[in-house]
Amino acid sequence: MGKPHIVVFDIGNVLLRWDPRNLYRKIFSDETQMEWFLSTVCTPHWNIEQDRGRDWDEAVALLVKDYPDHETPIRAFHERWEETVSGVIEENVALLERLREAGVPNYAITNFSGPKFVLAQKLYPFLAGFDDAIVSGDERLLKPQPEIYNLLLSRYGLTAGDCIFIDDSRDNVEGARAVGMHAIHFNEPMDLAAELRRYGIEA
Repeated sequence: MGKPHIVVFDIGNVLLRWDPRNLYRKIFSDETQMEWFLSTVCTPHWNIEQDRGRDWDEAVALLVKDYPDHETPIRAFHERWEETVSGVIEENVALLERLREAGVPNYAITNFSGPKFVLAQKLYPFLAGFDDAIVSGDERLLKPQPEIYNLLLSRYGLTAGDCIFIDDSRDNVEGARAVGMHAIHFNEPMDLAAELRRYGIEA
């Protein structure tokens, strides 16, 4: 593999601070109740299906049917989704802007509901500035499936070894490496700019 010169970002917990607890701490006064709700009702398994493209109204209706006593907090996941994001990871967004100013090609591959990604772009306009983005909910593919990485490469005429992918999930990082991309497993307080410099990318 040669040196990469194209940077491919994940979004959640690389550029945006996402955690449903950001919302549900406003709804539940008891932390134990909140954790029960997020592990039993609005679970990661339930949420990932919206990232795979399931309609939000359908997803909410499924849970309300099984947990009618929790209809209000269930609906909040959809209706108050923007409150699951507490803000941006400032250092990484500043790095992204410097990469763009330096002319470094930048893309995104994200496990994200299509409609929620459109909302996120309105709330955080820098998300609309990528050369392009592969959004799982629009493609009905999920990381770390090899197909989602290969879709980026084929759709935009990129070579895997020219790309470096950044994600907070080790599984997703390994998925990128499996198709021939360079990859960085991001965890705060990592200096992402310094990591990119190790690969010869300056910003």
